[in-house]
Amino acid sequence: MPLDRRVFCAATAAFLAAPVRAQFKVEISGVGATQLPIAIARFRDEERSGQSPSAIIRADLERSGAFRGVDNSAALDQTSLPAWGEWRSRGADALVAGSASRLADGRFDLRFKLWDVVKGADLGGQSDPVEAAELRLASHRIADFVYEKLTGEKGVFSTRIAYVTRAGSRHTLRVSDADGVNDQVALNSGQPIISPAWSPNGKELAYVSFEKQKAVVFVHNVATGERRAIADFRGSNSAPAWSPDGQSLAVTLSRDGGSQLFLIGKNGENPRRLASSQAIDTEAEFSLDGRWLYFTSDRGGGPQIYRMPAGGGNAERVTFSGSYNVSPALSPDGRTLAYVSRSGNAFRLQTLDLSAPGAQPAQLTDTADDEHPSFAPNGRLLVYATKVQGRSVLMTTTLDGKIKARLPSATADLREPVWGPFGR
Repeated sequence: MPLDRRVFCAATAAFLAAPVRAQFKVEISGVGATQLPIAIARFRDEERSGQSPSAIIRADLERSGAFRGVDNSAALDQTSLPAWGEWRSRGADALVAGSASRLADGRFDLRFKLWDVVKGADLGGQSDPVEAAELRLASHRIADFVYEKLTGEKGVFSTRIAYVTRAGSRHTLRVSDADGVNDQVALNSGQPIISPAWSPNGKELAYVSFEKQKAVVFVHNVATGERRAIADFRGSNSAPAWSPDGQSLAVTLSRDGGSQLFLIGKNGENPRRLASSQAIDTEAEFSLDGRWLYFTSDRGGGPQIYRMPAGGGNAERVTFSGSYNVSPALSPDGRTLAYVSRSGNAFRLQTLDLSAPGAQPAQLTDTADDEHPSFAPNGRLLVYATKVQGRSVLMTTTLDGKIKARLPSATADLREPVWGPFGR
């Protein structure tokens, strides 16, 4: 569905998709300008674990855009001292090796060590006894350790994403690992589900459901499945966005006529209108410091991105290049705005450097149906929906657009992705 109709008419946001049963296959494309060459040796005994920790770690690091995998077929565990000359000749600057040994109680002891090949230095490692079902998560955490040790920034591989699919008349809200694998069903419904949004603590999802034959905002506990309607007013209730402290949400309500932004408590208490406008104001997004609210509005004649103080007040326009800009997403540091811009009949993901006055937008994609960008919690990646060969898929991209990864799907269409916070 073209994005322009989706933004201002929530009831038309239903879409066709099939059930998702993801396989471990992340398709990575592109070449980054600076990538650290790293070798991930095959872990000892990993073939007995039912998973491949080395493959999971390698895919995570390559998808980040900061690393280039060095081909190797060697099996090496954390107890062996590497042959530095051999690994240097392979072009590796860093090396990860480990083991996945089965314990007497049925768990697996997942161990690893990271080395600086150039200096011949031990950079540390860990041991993590885990149940078989937790091996993927433990592997993602190893990738986080390596990423942070070598870049100085937190990794996001053990975080989660949420997204929506549809099979026949059944709509499904799903939660998966950040690589799109290991998906779990959060909610099945016979009516559309749109606009999922993670709470800051990662324990709840807000979303819009049409199960009452109109748009209603719910908040859903991911672990227990308990949920509550927080915006069920006359007219449409849509586009929830959590405040950074998790105590309130910005929502778009039409209860007073039109579509206007309101601030409402996390349990639906004390709705307060934030602006007086005859325009459609929607798709709110808080800055992480809680000072600003970015949103889409057609108050200037066509949809553009604006911002105003989070407590309400005068709005100022943010996007000026192009006649149609929607779906704002703000990086955690507040420096980069991601959004979707229409060019002719194409909708493409762009970014704007907010820290550089007069900066021009940067186009990240050459696809034509991009939707719903969402930043990783470290601000280094974006997840978004687009179409590839007629199918709706989820993609991640680095902020320069040079490294993209298509997240796994079977024959399904996937939409409405949102990246969760740090922590599980």
